[in-house]
Amino acid sequence: MHADGAPPRVGEVTRLLHAARGGDRDAMNRIVPLIYDDLRVVAERQLRRELGARTMHPTSLVHEAYMKVATGAALQAEDRGHFLAIAARAMRQVLVDDARRRSSAKRGLGWERVTLGDQEWGAELTPEEILALNDAIDALEPRQRQVVECRFFGGMEETEIAATLGITERTVRRDWVKARAWLYRALYDAPAE
Repeated sequence: MHADGAPPRVGEVTRLLHAARGGDRDAMNRIVPLIYDDLRVVAERQLRRELGARTMHPTSLVHEAYMKVATGAALQAEDRGHFLAIAARAMRQVLVDDARRRSSAKRGLGWERVTLGDQEWGAELTPEEILALNDAIDALEPRQRQVVECRFFGGMEETEIAATLGITERTVRRDWVKARAWLYRALYDAPAE
């Protein structure tokens, strides 16, 4: 949304991303206000999964993720959806770093079994579970990892993921099913249902 409450013009984020790649240093700063509400939704979704006392708020997660991507990976984004996928991955990295820090202070917490389902994943995660999930996601095939990051962490729909990754919706569904099964086995050392 613009400051006046009007939605951004179609393609405005894409235009600004191209300008940023072309050397316009201010373009990236003009993108964030256009998609800030979307970034907060992604941050809130990810923070809902944390178990126990929250060490971060959505605003700080958005800001830390922005610092990770503002001059690096975000410059490679082709459009709004791709930028949000990159931001979701950066948020995941921020939360994993935070979980590592918290976990080093608290060794020995137990696991609670959770399921990666098609619906919004509402389970709360301990720092150890976040770290285990991160390691399992990193072991996925690259495209499956991107699908999981977009869907699970970014909250994107199949259509958005397909457009962002340049694949078909059928491929998105197939990768999601394979990734869920692999993650289940990796996390629980048991056959997937």
